[in-house]
Amino acid sequence: MEEIKNKVKESSLIQMDLAHFKPKEKIVGLDLADQLWQGLVLKEKDFRTWIKTEDWETYENLAVYIHCSADAIVPTWAYMLIGAALANHASHVVVGSMLELEKSLIEENIDKLDLSGFQDGKVIVKGCSDITCPEFAMVKLVQKLQPVVQSIMYGEPCSTVPIYKRK
Repeated sequence: MEEIKNKVKESSLIQMDLAHFKPKEKIVGLDLADQLWQGLVLKEKDFRTWIKTEDWETYENLAVYIHCSADAIVPTWAYMLIGAALANHASHVVVGSMLELEKSLIEENIDKLDLSGFQDGKVIVKGCSDITCPEFAMVKLVQKLQPVVQSIMYGEPCSTVPIYKRK
């Protein structure tokens, strides 16, 4: 009887899973609505007092998205003050939504990818992955890999969709 061989493992195909780029940091939100006077406006004196007294160490090594859930106009300097306070504690800070923070972290992880092992390679990006906004991640990954790989495919080795092939 002939030995069963895994032709995919023996091939030169490089399989990638988007889950590799999933943020590993704990993500928390900081809502400015809690600092609004009567839920409407930000009083500079009170806000600066809060900045000075808040325990910013609770955000140590966390990824933080700053947002305001109230329908209020928040001055730009308020975000700057929070950013300055978080600078020595949080691992990553964005102004916006949790999704925007996750996208930023995914992009940062893709940017860190060492391309040396992909030179002239044939890459298959797995179709099913537990990652926020896979379309975003796939586009960023294609942009990162395209200059060095021979080809990029989407799916599983038994059924791929061609995405890019160097001419």
